[in-house]
This record gives sequence, C-alpha cells and structure tokens, in this order.
Amino acid sequence: MPLSPTAKAQLQIHFCVLLWGFTAILGKMITLPALPLVWWRMLLVVAALAVLPTVWRGLRAMPLRTLLAYSGIGALVALHWLTFYGAVKLANASVAATCIALAPAFTSVIEPWLTRRPFSMRELAFGLAVLPGVALVVGGVPDGMRMGIAVGALSALLVAVFGSLNKHMVDGGDPLTVTGVELGAGTLLLTLLAPLMPMLFPAFAGDLLVIPSPHDGLLLLALSLVCTLLPFALSLVALRHLSAYAVQLVTNLEPVYAILLAIVLLGEQRELTPLFYLGVAIILVAVFLHPLLDRNKRVQHPEVIGISEAKGIVE
Repeated sequence: MPLSPTAKAQLQIHFCVLLWGFTAILGKMITLPALPLVWWRMLLVVAALAVLPTVWRGLRAMPLRTLLAYSGIGALVALHWLTFYGAVKLANASVAATCIALAPAFTSVIEPWLTRRPFSMRELAFGLAVLPGVALVVGGVPDGMRMGIAVGALSALLVAVFGSLNKHMVDGGDPLTVTGVELGAGTLLLTLLAPLMPMLFPAFAGDLLVIPSPHDGLLLLALSLVCTLLPFALSLVALRHLSAYAVQLVTNLEPVYAILLAIVLLGEQRELTPLFYLGVAIILVAVFLHPLLDRNKRVQHPEVIGISEAKGIVE
C-alpha cells in the first residue's frame, strides 16, 4: 500500500538525520585538517547552489540589510563547522557528536538573552540537567581528548547563537538563497582566516590551495552533496507534513546515529569508557525531554537545517 504523506515525511526526515550523522564520520575519515576540510565543504555547497536560478532570484530580491545580517550569521556558521570538525580531529566522531547534543541546552540560555525575552525556568532547568552527563563524558575519555571536548562545546555554543539569530530574523528569504549567502560568507571568512590560523590555532591550520587527494575528494563530495544538500532538500519537503514536535524528536537522534556509526565503522568504542556512554545517555535523556516542553512550537526557519545538521529549526 502507498505510504501516507505523513509516513513518507517521517521516513524522509529519519533518512536526513542518518545522513547528518555521517558528517562526523566523514570528518574523521577525511585526512585534511579542519580548516581546509570545512573550506572545501562550504565551497562545494556554494558552487552547487550557484547553478540554481532560484538562488539568484532570491538574492536579487533580498534587501541589503538582510543580506549583511545573513552574512554575519554565515561567519558564525563557518566557525561552528570549524570547531565541530576540529573536535572530530582532536578527539573523535563520537565526542564531537555528543558535544553538539549540548546545543539545545545552550539555546535555552542564549536565545532569551539574544531576543530579550524572559528566561524560562523550565528551559534553564533543562540546561542544567545535562551537566551531570557532561561531567561523565569528560571523565570517560582519555586525557588527550579533553581539548576536543572543549572545542566541541564551543561548536555547540555557536549553534545556539546562530540558530537563535536565524530563527528571529525579521526579514527572511528563500531557504536555498539564505543557505547560499550564509555559506558563501562563511567561505570568505575562512579564506581570510587561513593565513592567520597557524598562529591562532595550529591544530586547525592547512593549505587551502592544495587540491585534495582522490580519496579526500570523493569523501568531500559525499559530505557536501550527499550529507548536506540532499538532506537539506528532502527535509524541506518533509517539514510540510510534520509537526515541530515530531521533527525535534527525530533530529535529536542525530548523535545517536553518529555514535552508532562510529562504533560500527571506526571502532571508537575501544577509545572510550563506559562512563562516556553513561554521560551520553544522561545528555540524550535531557535532550529528548526538551520537546515535551515545547509541543506547541512550530518550524519557522527551515533554512537552519541546511547549516547546522538539524539543530534549532523550531521557533
């Protein structure tokens, strides 16, 4: 029997989240340092979007002030991806994915401050609920991965900042155009940062002008097209038939998929202790309880999902 639109949309969003889960895995498999890895990913996505007439029509219709605002948000997106893949390189895919699961907790504190709305005690309690899990995660990794946790937490904080800004932009735009503007601005920022990166953070630095090896090139194409643009397009369709509550529950599975994929494909369970996985469980319980507090919220800015691996799409 044919699937109903809702059932089809649920399968589509699960498939999207599975593809987002692969982004950390591919980041670990690609041998490039974090800076050129993110630069190539953003450049390839922007190049693919640039061939679409709808992107250019949306760009011509976008007011200059809105264009500049989205460009500023794009700079934060670039720093988010840089720190996310930096965490993958400094630790591993499981640690980076777990850190990104902290983004909703950061959002519960950051968004009221940015938008000048009253703080919600429920949201603050939710944010505090993840702290025991964080402590266990830190205690469950080797000492050499602690810097990766710190960088990954910074990446989650950046998600909270730019996700909140994206959701509360007064003048929006076509989702593909917004994504193209943000990632284009992010690519430009990374290009400007490249000469300074060996002094700012040598672990992230790398030459942008070196053509990736065939191995890295294929994985970068998969990361950019299969794990970024494909789920972006599918999710825009799926969101038409799903409630924000249903979407939030599914997208919260992303770190689960990433950690399971890391175990199967990379054998990362050999690097981590049971304390780490207990901490992950506590964090995920808190994250999954959060949508229960916000069942009446709605999806307003679907363009956010194209740039933050599904975080922060509920208004």
